[in-house]
Amino acid sequence: MDLTEHKTAPALDEILNLEKQVWMALVEGNASADRALLSADFLGVYPTGFANRDDHVGQFADAPAMAEFELSGERLRVLTPDIVLLSYKADYLRPGATTREAMLISSLWERRDDVWVNSFSQDTPVQNT
Repeated sequence: MDLTEHKTAPALDEILNLEKQVWMALVEGNASADRALLSADFLGVYPTGFANRDDHVGQFADAPAMAEFELSGERLRVLTPDIVLLSYKADYLRPGATTREAMLISSLWERRDDVWVNSFSQDTPVQNT
């Protein structure tokens, strides 16, 4: 008797929707929504250095961290049915800024206890050419 549980890997749209929820938390200044989407052991690798979940959520201490965003070039790499890597380009505008910025982002999403959480993210600035 085979007791192995066979899970189906998520579709790109499912993980992209979760990633957009992280971005919407940045726009809305919703720290609790952000915290709920990130794993307790979250690691962010950013141009400014390493960050844990508290650091990421701490962006909301004073106000929203983003004014608007647009994601493009989304790609999903399935590592296992429970671990996927989402990569994409983000064009965004910070509150009060007049110039948009762009990053190439890779986010690792893991299904833990049947809940998808973002456990790792790396942002690479796009150089103006």
